[in-house]
Amino acid sequence: MPFEPINPPQFPTPIAPYSSGAKAGNTLYVSGMLALGEGGVVLHIGDAAAQTRHVLDAIKTTVEAAGGSMADVAFNHIFLKDFADYPAMNAVYAEYFPGAKPARYCIKADLVKPDCLVEIASVAHLPA
Repeated sequence: MPFEPINPPQFPTPIAPYSSGAKAGNTLYVSGMLALGEGGVVLHIGDAAAQTRHVLDAIKTTVEAAGGSMADVAFNHIFLKDFADYPAMNAVYAEYFPGAKPARYCIKADLVKPDCLVEIASVAHLPA
């Protein structure tokens, strides 16, 4: 099945060869989002809550560009540089998913840039 790349125009140029999202049928795969600005500059250094908010806003923008909403997100892949940031990430995360909670996992991992604390990738099932 062919897919449609989803690249919101307000996003900075990606730091690698990827699309922000890929829509195949009614399924949207959102790439791992980081708190990055133009030129790959890490934003909100040292603040896991602010990085989480930036990441979830980027996911929301991508999902909306594909015709959906955060209520359509069914699964999240969460990567944390340090589990000490788990409470801060969860506090912000809960604001974005006030109703039914998507399935998810959360693992500790080195991220592509040393100052990145949080990365989240998502899968959404969009309205027909």
